[in-house]
Amino acid sequence: MLWFNLATVVPVFLLALAGFFGGIWAILALAYMTVFVFTMDRLIDGAAARKNSDDEFPAGEPLLVFLGLSHIVLIVIAISALSGLTGLNWWERAACFILYGQFFGQISNANSHELIHKGNRWMRRLGVAVYSSLMFGHHASAHTKVHHVWVGSWRDPNTARLGESVYRFWPRAWYGSFMQGLQAETEFRARAKTPKPWWTHPYWGYGLGSLVTIIVAFLLAGWMGIVSLLLVCFYATLQHLASDYIQHYGLKRRKLANGRLEPVGPKHSWNSPHTFSSAMMLNVPRHSDHHMTPNRPFTELRLDEDDVPMLPRSLPAMGIISLCPPLWRYMMDQRVSDVTGVPLKKALEEAMQPD
Repeated sequence: MLWFNLATVVPVFLLALAGFFGGIWAILALAYMTVFVFTMDRLIDGAAARKNSDDEFPAGEPLLVFLGLSHIVLIVIAISALSGLTGLNWWERAACFILYGQFFGQISNANSHELIHKGNRWMRRLGVAVYSSLMFGHHASAHTKVHHVWVGSWRDPNTARLGESVYRFWPRAWYGSFMQGLQAETEFRARAKTPKPWWTHPYWGYGLGSLVTIIVAFLLAGWMGIVSLLLVCFYATLQHLASDYIQHYGLKRRKLANGRLEPVGPKHSWNSPHTFSSAMMLNVPRHSDHHMTPNRPFTELRLDEDDVPMLPRSLPAMGIISLCPPLWRYMMDQRVSDVTGVPLKKALEEAMQPD
């Protein structure tokens, strides 16, 4: 658990100090979340990342709970810092905006992703609470009932098509996941033998969680608190969706003779072997194994480099590269063709054809 703890717990305390005191703490936190992570990815022996484990880490679940509860505290501090309540000057607030957006978009998102896959009801509710506080509660439904079912096809709004830019993907993925998650939950409830009251629909809970967070922001810092909350949530959501964009870009599941899609396999997700950034995101970059074994704990996710598509850079680095579509396509389109075995020109044509 060393890398997981170092990569996720240290930022919690640095961000708390940066939100209250700014100054050197803001600089240290920003350096940790950017330069330090990049440097550690370069310095740590890659074998540490490639090592697979059959052992269950007993500290895994307590870390998830700690990070989930820490998020609730940090979002209150973020609202206070960004709204000016803690007395930070303009550059300190700008640094905090980047810091909290990165933490919520990368660490809180990865942690909540683990929580909503847990069988424990209270852990799952904690994950839903974190997503709802980020105005993204519907992801708890869309991820499990849509993305995991239809990944690698046009029916999954969170699978990026070959040639599609992240700027086109962002609105399509957010709206599509919201609507398809709602439809999936409604149909799931309709199949229940005993009808449930309308107010137990999960989407009401997501909305309530977001509303409570907005009210807290208003009570803390008035309208400026709400603006601060919505801006940092927007930034975090863009990072979250960019992660989906990167990890499934251009990879499609074939349609079988019976009309069904082939089973999800190792070739349907992009992965990254970088040790420290993977630990910071709780092994989310070991994405192929997660899709094949969704209930496997993050500490046990496998990475077999000979069998899975690999990103040329770490997931955070690829997030930055995706903001420049020509560079992104230069680096990724041919890789997609190599993985799928389909000539690039033909792959681009097929990418625009519905399944």
